[in-house]
Amino acid sequence: MWSAIKEYWRSALEVLILTVAIYYALRFVRGTRGWPVFFGFVVALLTVAVVTTALNLTVLLWILKTFSAVFVIAVLVIFQPELRSMLARLGNLPVFVTVDEQRENIEVIIETVERLSDVRIGALIAIEQGIQLADVVEPGIVVDCEATPEMLETIFFPNNAIHDGGVIIKGNRITHAACIFPLTQRQDLHASLGTRHRAAIGLTEETDAVVVVVSEETGAISYAYKGQLVRGVTVEELRAFLSSVLVPRARTRSWIEWFRALTTRPARPTQPVVTKSISVSAPSTTDKTTS
Repeated sequence: MWSAIKEYWRSALEVLILTVAIYYALRFVRGTRGWPVFFGFVVALLTVAVVTTALNLTVLLWILKTFSAVFVIAVLVIFQPELRSMLARLGNLPVFVTVDEQRENIEVIIETVERLSDVRIGALIAIEQGIQLADVVEPGIVVDCEATPEMLETIFFPNNAIHDGGVIIKGNRITHAACIFPLTQRQDLHASLGTRHRAAIGLTEETDAVVVVVSEETGAISYAYKGQLVRGVTVEELRAFLSSVLVPRARTRSWIEWFRALTTRPARPTQPVVTKSISVSAPSTTDKTTS
């Protein structure tokens, strides 16, 4: 028994490592935009490998072995946005900001969206985290000023020349305004979703940003994170969500929790978006302003 363990423990360890790696790789890519391409690619590759092995087609087997490196490059190209996002989170060091400062920044967002919601002024606010949003969006106009409710209200005021588009906030600063965010390419979204909401989903699919949206037609407040949109939230629910994502944790995660958080992507919801029940009715048409 002991001799068998000493002989095969390395093989068992290799199988375990490969199993864990494959599991987390599939868990990471599942639900991404490249998942259908990846699934079709793997199915086609396995089918060709099984057929060539069963029929002993030596030429095709040689081609598969020779171009195995090309297959790896193809996977890197297909999942370039997802891998970039994961590596950015991996290499991102904690931002030296106190809990009180971060909570003050959150209150600025809360006060702003509450005011804009009351008067039904549309808004699109992206909160930058580890990934620089200027590399993903069309940056619009450089603002570089302190983030205050008054300044954000001024930017989104309908008669303002830069009210269209989104605003990027980093820490307690407004860095850019009138930004054009990438629209999501998902086809399962409801037709009532306007350009702002689609832009919010699109930006959070490619970055780790949190995007807050105020509907111009209904005043409903929504937020998007990791490609999932939650509509019709109250200011208390928005505050709780932003605190859970942006406020630094007081405790240190175990390495298992950290790795799981790094590789996990939110499961695609059964419905395109999640709608919270509030007094404001859901929009029946798309938002008129563009983002």
